[in-house]
Amino acid sequence: MDSVVRFIYENGLFAMFLIILLEYGCFPISSEIVLPFSGAVASLQNIPFFLMLPVSVCAGIIGTSFCYFVGRIGGHCILEKLTTKFPKTKKSIDASYQRFDRYGPYVVCFGRMVPIIRTYIAFVAGAVKQPYPVFALFSIIGITLWNSLLIGIGYVLRSNWSNTVTYYAKYKDILIPVLLLVILFLIARKIRKKKRMQEIKEK
Repeated sequence: MDSVVRFIYENGLFAMFLIILLEYGCFPISSEIVLPFSGAVASLQNIPFFLMLPVSVCAGIIGTSFCYFVGRIGGHCILEKLTTKFPKTKKSIDASYQRFDRYGPYVVCFGRMVPIIRTYIAFVAGAVKQPYPVFALFSIIGITLWNSLLIGIGYVLRSNWSNTVTYYAKYKDILIPVLLLVILFLIARKIRKKKRMQEIKEK
């Protein structure tokens, strides 16, 4: 990770774009380090925040789109092989397809802020054939929220950017459940709304 940090520091905006693209492209790079450090470097090098942010979002959507299309082209075959080898998994996988079809946009958006889920959500979205415009829209929203937070913190803290990593490690056990609760709340609200609409139609 030290070499990544050095590369960003020495090459500025281009390096930030490339590393963020790779991070969203499922490469094993931690956004909790890359994004705050990129914000700090941008601040120290007088790169405007409102230039840094759209560059990072563009990098993120390109990287995550790569994973999406890998999932869309090859993900179904992988899942088919899995269900052939382990027939008992077919029912749960089919159910997962249905859930993602209903609530996928919320998962794609808020899943960007949850470790592990963030890494593979694009592959899953592609594998279940979520429409790309829907995937792209909610990815842009989620990526913008996440990047704004971490880059913004780094931009403000400057040389003290590493405090972000310390605080994240300390509070992630609280942050992750809160984000999951937000996702569940949005899903529950959507279910209630559908039920109300159905009741109105029946009347």
